[in-house]
Amino acid sequence: MNREQIFPVKLHLIYTQTKPLQVCLTKLKEGIFMSITLKQARIIAEASIAKGRELDLKPLSVVILDPRTSLVACNSEEGVSQMRWRIAQGKANAAIQLGMGSRALMNRAEQQAYFIQSINGLADGEFVPVPGGVLIRDTGGNLLGAVGISGDTSDNDEAAAL
Repeated sequence: MNREQIFPVKLHLIYTQTKPLQVCLTKLKEGIFMSITLKQARIIAEASIAKGRELDLKPLSVVILDPRTSLVACNSEEGVSQMRWRIAQGKANAAIQLGMGSRALMNRAEQQAYFIQSINGLADGEFVPVPGGVLIRDTGGNLLGAVGISGDTSDNDEAAAL
């Protein structure tokens, strides 16, 4: 299949109905595992940083992971603190590992703290269950990856992803 054939895909949080961000993702044949591409990850990262500038947020780090939690792209603005890219990675990782946005994971952590603490131990501490980790799915609901953002408050990080 020609990789130039594209269709709109919605980037959204799993736990709520929000206005989705439209991005272009490559269309592949049915039944073939699909992952976000570097080009697509760069579009999302750049759009997230632009949204952060529009909202006048503190400098951001944006991490895009594929469904295996492998790093696809990482962009950090000038002036962002050193740990922010790792926090962003932890948010995206948490979203993929449990299949839900990191805001939903924060809500679950408030209800089941021991469970989330145990999961973080299994994930070698790379599990950050606060807002700012958003799953990326195609129009068919297939998981393509996740975006994690850190640099401002968790609510503002999440807003930059939307």
